[in-house]
Amino acid sequence: MSGDVTVISGPSGVGKGTIVRALASAYPQVWVSISATTRPPRPGEQDGREYYFVSDAEFDELVATDGLLEWAQVHGAARYGTPLAPVLAAVDADRRVLLEIELQGSRQVRRRLPGARYVFIAPPDAETLLARLRGRGTESEEQVRRRLQTAQTELAAAGEFDHVVVNDELAASVAELVELLGL
Repeated sequence: MSGDVTVISGPSGVGKGTIVRALASAYPQVWVSISATTRPPRPGEQDGREYYFVSDAEFDELVATDGLLEWAQVHGAARYGTPLAPVLAAVDADRRVLLEIELQGSRQVRRRLPGARYVFIAPPDAETLLARLRGRGTESEEQVRRRLQTAQTELAAAGEFDHVVVNDELAASVAELVELLGL
């Protein structure tokens, strides 16, 4: 493997996507994978930009043909996965690769790409995480409750990662990640 792969993980609502977007915007040499999902698009999302929105049958086909680097059912609902071919192409092209994925997926990637770097994004505290989840306005209260339940398990796994970045302030979190990546 010639490229540099970094897995970014952490609970839903912690700001993984915001950090990754800010980093990629400032450092265009970084290649960010786009996950496939069976969930419907949220308002403003476009297929191929935020996610590849696929049917259950299409997702099943990706799983059956080993077309995903990792995949998981998340929050007891939709499935998410990282298409394998684009990641391998980016690695072969010696790109800086970022995978923004959930805990289950990061564990799968660790088995397949043991040389990758693993970074856990943590909230400053539980109240901030709850406020961020509710502030997004994209989930029902039941979905927020499920995500908080999942977050407890994910936060307990932070020790599995090479680095933990506490996302208290966006610019500081991005700067810490830039330093970790040696950009």
